[in-house]
Amino acid sequence: MSLAQRRILLGVSGGIAAYKSCELVRRLRDLGAEVRVVMTEGATHFVSATTFQALSGQPVRISLWDAEAEAAMGHIELARWAERILIAPASADLIAQLAHGFANDLLTTVCLASAAPLYVAPAMNQQMWAHAAVQANVDTLRQRGVHLLGPASGDQACGDIGSGRMLEPLELREAIVASFGNAVLRGRKVVVSAGPTYEDIDPVRFIGNRSSGRMGFAVAEAAVQAGAEVTLVAGPVSLATPPGVVRRIDVRSANQMRDAVVAATAHADIYIGAAAVGDYRPAEVADHKIKKRDGAALELSLAENPDILGTLAAQTVRPFLVGFAAETHDVERYARDKLARKGLDMIAANQVGGGLGFEAADNALTLYGPDGAIELPRASKSELARQLVAKIAERYVAVRG
Repeated sequence: MSLAQRRILLGVSGGIAAYKSCELVRRLRDLGAEVRVVMTEGATHFVSATTFQALSGQPVRISLWDAEAEAAMGHIELARWAERILIAPASADLIAQLAHGFANDLLTTVCLASAAPLYVAPAMNQQMWAHAAVQANVDTLRQRGVHLLGPASGDQACGDIGSGRMLEPLELREAIVASFGNAVLRGRKVVVSAGPTYEDIDPVRFIGNRSSGRMGFAVAEAAVQAGAEVTLVAGPVSLATPPGVVRRIDVRSANQMRDAVVAATAHADIYIGAAAVGDYRPAEVADHKIKKRDGAALELSLAENPDILGTLAAQTVRPFLVGFAAETHDVERYARDKLARKGLDMIAANQVGGGLGFEAADNALTLYGPDGAIELPRASKSELARQLVAKIAERYVAVRG
């Protein structure tokens, strides 16, 4: 990875996550980037401008009314200088200002005056992030082509747990690195499935699995960054749509996912099946909640769910097929068997359990195909997804041209 001579303007708004932005400056500079920092007045209550100046090696700008800087139209100079604008953290207030086109401070003015791609890393309390007003503003930004990075889910400074954490500095740096990458899938249509499937037992209960959907969502975002037109078929997850995804289709059951994937891949070049589709569903779904009877066991009759990859592989005209195999043991044996049995072009295998795979922030994969095995060492799911998409693109071009 390299950001040598790349010009990154880092905007910092008010929020406790501003302390992470200090590390972000260091990480960007480690790869050779030139970083200039613009802070909002609120940000200075959390981290000093002196800190960012020492880390960036550049003067820090705060006020639009800096007479010395604005004598030469400094905000325009900054807007033209930047190749990428990254706002981290982006508070709910700043997101609202951007959505409504306000320019009442230096940072928002620079954003309006610049043609550089804008990347926004939200950071706020989980209840604020879930608020309808915030989500409406976020949707507005997405529709205008702003790239939303995160937020992540987990413990928050306020003591809450949920979505709203700013992505870690390395994850943000990886996104900026990827934004300068080659568009190896430009003009290609890619369908990605992600997340679990839920099969209802009754109106209250269901059978499901522990997939968070993060790996599949990361793959969809990486495919967008590689230039593809992406459709994301998502199981029941609480994840924000990755920036740039052309279309998102939300489903719940395996049958719904099969129908959505078959329809979406009718004219697709590549299908990446990262979803953890349940193998079985209840043969019958009760109309009312099944009541517990003391001492009596509940027996469920299960029916097999459709084989999505098998359905696509059997088609006369089919997309390039990439499957996933999440196994608790004998990973290579099961992955190679699935590759051959379903007639896939590639399969990405990983071990799950013991802190790996599901519900983890990082992962590791081994790719199997006609050319043998390729190891992708443990890394964040976003970085791993970029490596995976690069390998898929490489193989696709070799096979399909």
